[in-house]
Amino acid sequence: QVQLVESGGGLVQAGGSLRLSCAASGPPFSRYTMAWFRQAPGKERELVTAVTWNGGSLYYIDSVKGRFTISRDNAKNTVYLQMNTLRPEDTAVYYCAAAEPGKPYNYWGQGTQVTVSS
Repeated sequence: QVQLVESGGGLVQAGGSLRLSCAASGPPFSRYTMAWFRQAPGKERELVTAVTWNGGSLYYIDSVKGRFTISRDNAKNTVYLQMNTLRPEDTAVYYCAAAEPGKPYNYWGQGTQVTVSS
């Protein structure tokens, strides 16, 4: 069973940048599709971005296109989320998640808080 640990959250001013990391342990990391979700207060959790096992297919929610970049390093069992030009509406708890091919996201990290001040 894969275990995920996020890091890199914090408080940043609008227009600033943060880089989130998600370190995985357990079964071979390279087989999983990896994703970042976020949940703002009073809102449902939403999928922000996802990357397949080889980084060849990317998804981004419209609101982060051109500002956020997901990447993965299978040798380091780590997936990253580079967040630029942050906005107050990006404030949320960000979760890393993993899914086996053709299956839902069954593995989750504990979450890391991102707060963007105006």
